[in-house]
Amino acid sequence: MKKETKCIQAGYVPGNGQPRMIPIIQSTTFKYDTSEDMGKLFDLEAEGYFYTRLQNPTNDYVAAKIAALEGGTAGMLTSSGQAATFYSVFNLAGCGDHVIASSAIYGGSYNLFNVTMRRMGIDFTFLDPDCSDEELEAAFKPNTKCVFGETIANPALIVFDIERFAKAAHEHGVPLIVDNTFATPINCRPIEWGADIVTHSTTKYMDGHDATVGGCIIDSGKFDWMAHADKFPGLTTPDESYHGITYAERFGKEGAFITKATAQLMRDLGAIPSPMNAYLLNLGLESLAVRMPRHCENAQKAAEFLQAHEKVNHVIYPGLPTDKYYERAKKYMPEGTCGVISFSVKGGRKAAETFMAHLKVAMIATHVADAHTCVLHPASSTHRQMSDEELVAAGVGPDMIRLSVGIENIDDIIDDLKQALDQI
Repeated sequence: MKKETKCIQAGYVPGNGQPRMIPIIQSTTFKYDTSEDMGKLFDLEAEGYFYTRLQNPTNDYVAAKIAALEGGTAGMLTSSGQAATFYSVFNLAGCGDHVIASSAIYGGSYNLFNVTMRRMGIDFTFLDPDCSDEELEAAFKPNTKCVFGETIANPALIVFDIERFAKAAHEHGVPLIVDNTFATPINCRPIEWGADIVTHSTTKYMDGHDATVGGCIIDSGKFDWMAHADKFPGLTTPDESYHGITYAERFGKEGAFITKATAQLMRDLGAIPSPMNAYLLNLGLESLAVRMPRHCENAQKAAEFLQAHEKVNHVIYPGLPTDKYYERAKKYMPEGTCGVISFSVKGGRKAAETFMAHLKVAMIATHVADAHTCVLHPASSTHRQMSDEELVAAGVGPDMIRLSVGIENIDDIIDDLKQALDQI
C-alpha cells in the first residue's frame, strides 16, 4: 500500500461483523479462564493482554499503523513524545553509559538528556549536526550506546544528515535513533536512510488538532543486537526481572527492542496513553497524508513573503533555495519538509514581542505543528531553561520567532503577518 492508503487502512483489519473503526478498548484488565492461560502471557509465551499499563489492543492497533507508515517491524505508543524519547534511549543506556546527541534538538529533549538523565549516571556528548568527520569520530567512546538526532530540528530547522550519522553509528556498533516528528513519515522515512529506531511526538502533526498528547517508538527491525552482544546486555543476556528471557534470542531483530521496552520500561514506569487518546490519534493519522502537503504549501508561501519583507531580518525554512539546508532537504524530503518557519525581525526581542502581540489569526501558544497557525518565542518558553551559549549551540537565537503555519487559507495567514509587521 502507498502511504496515503496506509494512513487509512494499516494497523487494523476488521473481521466479519467487527467494527470498521479501531475499537476503543477502555478497560484496565482482561479476563482469562485459567491461571495457566494468564501465566503464558506473563512468560511472553502467548500473545494477548492482561493489563493496560503494559499493552492495550487500541494502542497496539495505532502503533502498528505508525510502524507501517515508517516501514518498521514493531512499535509502541507512549503517553507523550518526551516519554518516547526517554524510553528509546533508556532502553539501551544505563548508569555508566554514554550517548551522542545532536546539539540542535528540542529544548525539552536537551534538558531531559543534559539534566535528568545525567542524574541517572548517563553521560551525553552534544555534537553540532554539521560537525566535521573528525569531530564525529572523536565523540564515540567504548561505552557509547546510541546516537540521537532530529530529522528537522525544533526550532532551528536544521536538516539532520541521517545517512552520515547512521554510517558512523553502525561503524561503532550502535544504533541511530531519529526523532521524525516534524517531517512525519509522509515526508521522510528515516529507516530508509539507515536509522534504526524512529520516535515521534504524536502530539504534533500526527494528531494534528491539539486534541491528545502522545508519543511513539518504531523499531526498524534491522539492527543486529546479537552481533554487538557485549554492548547491549539488556537485550542479549537473560532478564532476571522477566523470567530469564533473552529478548534478542526470543524475539529476534524485528521484535527485541520494543518487547524489552514494554516488558521492562512500560511495566515499571507506566507512561502509557489512554485507549481514548490512541483512538483520537488514529483519527488524526487518517488525514495526515492530506494535511502535510497543505502545511508545506502554506509554509513555503509564508516563508517567501517573510523573506521579501523589509522588517524581517532573517528567515530559516529548508524549502527556500537560499536556505543552508535546501539541498539536504531535497535529498531526504523531496516532497516537502514541514509547516514550521523560524525567523527574526529587525529590532530584536522587543520588536518580536510587538509583532507577536498584534497577530490575530496566529495565536501565541506553546504548541506547534497542528491545524492552527501559532507562534512562539522559543527563548522565552520551550528553550527557557537554556543559557545563551546553549541557545546558540542549538541554533535558537534570543530573537528567534517560531511560526507554525496551519492549514487555514494562506491569504488570511499572510495578511495577518503583514498587519502585525506593520506595528513594528
